[in-house]
Amino acid sequence: MNRDEKKELVAAMHAEFTESSVCIVAHYQGLTVHQMETLRGKVRTSGAKFRVTKNRLTKLALAGTDFEDLADLFTGPTAIATSADPVAAAKACAEFAKTNDKLVILGGSMQGRVLDADGVQALAKMPSLDELRAKLVGLLTTPAQRVASVTQAPAGQLARVLKAYADSQSEAA
Repeated sequence: MNRDEKKELVAAMHAEFTESSVCIVAHYQGLTVHQMETLRGKVRTSGAKFRVTKNRLTKLALAGTDFEDLADLFTGPTAIATSADPVAAAKACAEFAKTNDKLVILGGSMQGRVLDADGVQALAKMPSLDELRAKLVGLLTTPAQRVASVTQAPAGQLARVLKAYADSQSEAA
């Protein structure tokens, strides 16, 4: 990789860090290519990004972002997961780490606040933005459904009474 390519990579990573609200740092030593592809797929479907990084270049890209305090974690075979959703990257990495002990979560940062491995695990247990939105929509639509069912109930009862009356009149005739 020549100097210009390195500058472009640092600029791209810096832009990714400025757009993200969370960054998770992990060691991946011992993972096979298939396991890495599985991990990338899980992270991608959750709306996050996962990449193996060069430590020196990543430290340069971290400068001037909310995540610059993570520089000390970049030693050894390091990978990062980033996302705009504060929970997505942590949740995807933590779920994969449960089934594969070779992915070791070192820590992370959320909006300038440094998290240790336990903090990332706690973040992963929180509901994602999509889950919170679904709950909110459910809460908002429940009263409307109840109002609709209450207003429809008397009309349904009236229709059943009229049908029964009509049936009894046709039998009498």
